[in-house]
Amino acid sequence: MWIADGWKDYQVIDCSKGEKLERWGEYRLIRPDPQVIWDTPKSNKGWHSPDGHYHRSAKGGGEWEFFGLPKQWSVGYKGLTFHLKPFSFKHTGLFPEQAANWDWFSEKIRSAGRPIRVLNLFAYTGGATISAAAAGAMVTHVDASKGMVGWAKENALSSGLKDAPIRWLVDDCVKFVEREIRRNSKYDAIIMDPPSYGRGPKGEIWKIEEAIHPLIRLCAQLLSEDPLFFLLNSYTTGLAPAVLTYLLSTEICPLRGGQVCSKEIGLPVKETGLVLPCGASGRWEKR
Repeated sequence: MWIADGWKDYQVIDCSKGEKLERWGEYRLIRPDPQVIWDTPKSNKGWHSPDGHYHRSAKGGGEWEFFGLPKQWSVGYKGLTFHLKPFSFKHTGLFPEQAANWDWFSEKIRSAGRPIRVLNLFAYTGGATISAAAAGAMVTHVDASKGMVGWAKENALSSGLKDAPIRWLVDDCVKFVEREIRRNSKYDAIIMDPPSYGRGPKGEIWKIEEAIHPLIRLCAQLLSEDPLFFLLNSYTTGLAPAVLTYLLSTEICPLRGGQVCSKEIGLPVKETGLVLPCGASGRWEKR
């Protein structure tokens, strides 16, 4: 498992009975987590005095209950600054477990010794984008949500990357990739963090089980002759690490060689010393 253990402003304090108790900077949140199927005692006092608690509804969805939580605040990670705010379906605008991947590809970019062009698809609020840009890459950031792209720009500005070579695009990721193929555009690295289900800016439906393999096949055509890496993330239960390895191995390796390694990603839990699983990542790299 790849563990995001480099945080100072974030921590999973404890997790039990379908929920996790987290520290985001100076604030404590309780949020649901489907991986937490164990029923251990909630002995940490933080369970009884959170600043925000997202209550899952039995009918689906849910709502926040606040106890002094501000509308927006920030956390830092290795010189980067991320703006947070609670919004629909329990999210805060950041997936801290992805720091395990940020560290990995940032080191590869810094060590490349040449300009690196990165394409970040389904780029959300820009955690991977600003990590890659801070490491020296030229980044194309693509997401279907105008609001998320705006949020990512704010994170870049707060992280001192106002003048970084980042291209911000609000677009359907599949259609963008198809246009880039026609334009003969090339990238040295591709990051892909697709949702399990979603819609494009014009209502296009995305179902990961049906769409992910064709998209990887398309993206393989965008890789340069000397690519650095291809990162595929998944929070979909059915896409286990071995599935990610198979997808990348069958589409990328025949074209560019290299090797694939896929693992779960996770966050350390303070109370137990164990690791909370938080999805999976597949990494292709050419060594």
